Amino acid sequence: MADTSIQNAGGQGPRCAGQSGQAAVEAALTLPLTVFLILGLLQLFLMMQARIMAEYAAFRATRAGSVRHGDCEAMTHAAILALLPTFHSYLGSGLSGSPADKLGQAFGLRKGNAYTPGWDGNHNGSIVWIVRESPQGFAAREDKDFDEPRSAEQNDAMRLETRLVFWFPLKVPFANWVISRMMLSYWGYKNDTAQDPLMLARKTRWKASTVNTMTLETAVQGELLHRVASAQYVIPIHASASLRMMTPAQGRYFLTQNCPPAPETL
Repeated sequence: MADTSIQNAGGQGPRCAGQSGQAAVEAALTLPLTVFLILGLLQLFLMMQARIMAEYAAFRATRAGSVRHGDCEAMTHAAILALLPTFHSYLGSGLSGSPADKLGQAFGLRKGNAYTPGWDGNHNGSIVWIVRESPQGFAAREDKDFDEPRSAEQNDAMRLETRLVFWFPLKVPFANWVISRMMLSYWGYKNDTAQDPLMLARKTRWKASTVNTMTLETAVQGELLHRVASAQYVIPIHASASLRMMTPAQGRYFLTQNCPPAPETL
């Protein structure tokens, strides 16, 4: 009886070892997908927060422009301050002083409307593009007709309509790379037939879609492809706002229609 028990126990050894090895292989194959699901959900929640804050930033930029004669610098600074919490925790390490001091230091690093490498990963592009839809092509002047416009041109000068493009940085490791690859294929901008990061045993089948295409303006599309190619994974988030001008628009602030560095082609 003892010999039989020992023999049975020994006979089950190889089978258990084989099952354990198979489970280890299956776990290794599905681990990237599991990790992506967790990190991807985190990145999506951050994107949702950024979408909401972009709407607020568009309002703040338009508000700043309406009370500052359409000054692009004031509009850009207002937008960056509103968006700062979405891509940098200025209350974290690396900054000193009170919360107000830390906010000032974090803003100071980006007041030129550019991400700061090191603080913002490897990102160094512009944070926002501000497009002024209105007023357009008017001879701005401060006169008695500001509060009582008597022509279509003067009426156009009374309203500031802006569109903001927030180049939101995807900063969750691995998820940023995978989401960017999937996004470009889904939007119809790029084929991807490399190794599938979610299932290492196969190649990707992410072909540029001809149905689910995203119509982005040429300048936005070009900037997106350029940044992704340099491993600066971003999502262009659009938001808009419109307010009545509280101060007369001045020509010195409209030497270009859009606020630099936003291209004039937008």
